[in-house]
Amino acid sequence: MQYGICNLSIVPLRNEPADVSELISQVIYGDFFKILEQRKQWTKIRLAFDKYEGWVDNKQYIEITEEQYKELHSQSPILSTDLVEFIEDKNHQLFPISIGSSLNGLSLLNHTYDGNSRNKKLEKPNIIQTAFTYLNAPYLWGGKTPFGIDCSGFTQMVYKLNGYKLLRDASQQATQGEALSFIEESEPGDLAFFDNNEGVITHVGIIMKDNYVIHAHGKVRIDRLDHSGIYNVDKKTHTHKLRVIKKII
Repeated sequence: MQYGICNLSIVPLRNEPADVSELISQVIYGDFFKILEQRKQWTKIRLAFDKYEGWVDNKQYIEITEEQYKELHSQSPILSTDLVEFIEDKNHQLFPISIGSSLNGLSLLNHTYDGNSRNKKLEKPNIIQTAFTYLNAPYLWGGKTPFGIDCSGFTQMVYKLNGYKLLRDASQQATQGEALSFIEESEPGDLAFFDNNEGVITHVGIIMKDNYVIHAHGKVRIDRLDHSGIYNVDKKTHTHKLRVIKKII
């Protein structure tokens, strides 16, 4: 088994080994992973954080040893908390990283970082404060940063920044936590899941107080939440059908 770590700001994770293939997620700075398959130009990986699999360009990561992988895996995550900050490499060149990047591999990569960071779990009320950091970030299928993010990438990154692990896709996240029977039982920071006409969960948002929800739909936005689902305050119509509410924390 071989292993790798992302040494760049953001790397596309694709469904197939091709530049034109669907973006299914992103590997952000400091993410480390197992290498499942290597080809001439592409590598299939499994991320350590959420076990998500996809293809990355061979030029966009570096290999590490099994011992280095295990050491990173054993550590509590240290995450950047500035919206954007800079890493400096051994040649004193700067490059930006986005909020939620992992800093555990700094010494391994011979990089330095002087920005703000966090390495502990936070109380549940901080979930909403963190979510506001992404407000108005544009929607991007497969995205995980303030410059483009999808609904489950948004919830995953918000929870990650508070010290909790969510799986990558909305349907996967819906398997976690404790189901609640009514909206009235929920607290700010709980997750609301929504399904399509076939009953497949395709959307997720974070519940706020007073029956509001913050979610990624066109952009990260705040809408009303009722027993039917999400009521879009701009379109004045329901856009998502509520399936289940989960308490993760």
